[in-house]
Amino acid sequence: MIDSHLLPLQRRALAPLARALAARGARADAITLAGFAIGLAAVPALAFGQFGLALALILANRLADGLDGAVARLTRPTDRGAFLDIALDFAFYALVPVGFALADPAANALPAAVLVAAFVGTGSSFLAFAVIAAQKGMSARAYPTKGIYYLGGLTEGFETIALFVLMCLLPQHFAALAYIFAGLCAITTLTRWRQGWLAFAAAPDKKNTSA
Repeated sequence: MIDSHLLPLQRRALAPLARALAARGARADAITLAGFAIGLAAVPALAFGQFGLALALILANRLADGLDGAVARLTRPTDRGAFLDIALDFAFYALVPVGFALADPAANALPAAVLVAAFVGTGSSFLAFAVIAAQKGMSARAYPTKGIYYLGGLTEGFETIALFVLMCLLPQHFAALAYIFAGLCAITTLTRWRQGWLAFAAAPDKKNTSA
C-alpha cells in the first residue's frame, strides 16, 4: 500500500552501501541468491522457536533484497535478475509461515495454511497482471525501477515484512495475525482481479489464445 512512497527513501539509504559493493565487483544476482539463502535459514530458526534469530535473518534477507536492485542499477540490470528477484521473494514469503507452523503445528498449522493460500491469491494476481501488461507494453509509473509491471495493493512488501516482524515479536499471537492478514490479502486479490478485468477489457490480441 505504501511501497511506492518508501522505495525512494530506501534507494537513498542503500545507495552508499550499494556503491561500495559495486565498486568491489559484487554482482546483483549473487546478492539475490545470498539473501534468499539467509531467508531460508529463518525457517529452521522459527521451527526451533528462535524467534529473535529468525527476525534478524528476515531483516537481513530484506536488506539484501533492497541491495540487489541498487547494485543492478549501478551496473547492468538484467531480465534474469528481475526474474530471480521476484521468484525468490514469493518463495520466501510463503516459507516464513511454514516456519511458524513447524514451531507449533497444533496451534499454527491451519492459520499458516490459510495465510499461504492468501499469498497465492495476491502473488498469482500480481504475476498474471504483469504478464499481460508486458505483452501490451504497459508500465507502472509509481514503480519505474521495477523489472516487471508492479501492481500495488493493500498488502505489498512493506506490509508483509511488518507482519513477519510482529509475528516474531509476538509469536503467541501468530494465528490471529495470520487470519487478519489473510483477510487483507483477500481484499488485495479481489481489487487486483477487478483492475485486471477493467485494464484488459479491450478486444483480445489475435495472437493470444486462452489456456
